Amino acid sequence: MTLTIWDLAIYASAVFVLFLTPGPVWLALVARSMAGGFHAGWPLAFGVAVGDVFWPLIAVVGVSSISAASELIAVVLKGVAVVMFLVMGISTIRSAGQPIAANRQLTRPGRWAGFVAGVIVILGNPKAALFYMGILPGFFDLTATTAQDIAAIVAVSMAVPLIGNVILAGCVSRVRLLLSSPTALRRMNLGAGYLLIAFACIIPFT
Repeated sequence: MTLTIWDLAIYASAVFVLFLTPGPVWLALVARSMAGGFHAGWPLAFGVAVGDVFWPLIAVVGVSSISAASELIAVVLKGVAVVMFLVMGISTIRSAGQPIAANRQLTRPGRWAGFVAGVIVILGNPKAALFYMGILPGFFDLTATTAQDIAAIVAVSMAVPLIGNVILAGCVSRVRLLLSSPTALRRMNLGAGYLLIAFACIIPFT
């Protein structure tokens, strides 16, 4: 294994910051948990985790093959990662006060429906693949990754959002208050946006 604990810790921090940005999955988790309690919320979290395994795996394999063809391409991909974090950070800050739109397909009752909704919302979003393809080269040298490295990257990509989503499902009242308060929502989005920009500044030195 070529990756260090420090490498994975920095990456996990970036994934956590992205998780902190409220979105449709947050809203669906709160809606499901309000309707059926924690038992209704956790299946969606595990469904989302399936996509959080699939897209990073596809991105690592695909980008590593491209990066291996040229060192220049690897440098360009790192630059893309910086730009993506900057764009996401600025976009999050600019839309900090906007309410989150509900998605009724994610709030259908039933554990199986919750799990399937979680899978669909991730696998049905090609932006997820582009996101991982954009940021992974900024954190890791994908031309030198081993099978153990890939397993570690995928595990972190899955574990961080999964733990966060399960906690969200269990803290329904507080999260519901956060999502219903424009001031609190704006503050969280602003914080996440500034942290994303900070990561964009850190990437060139990793």
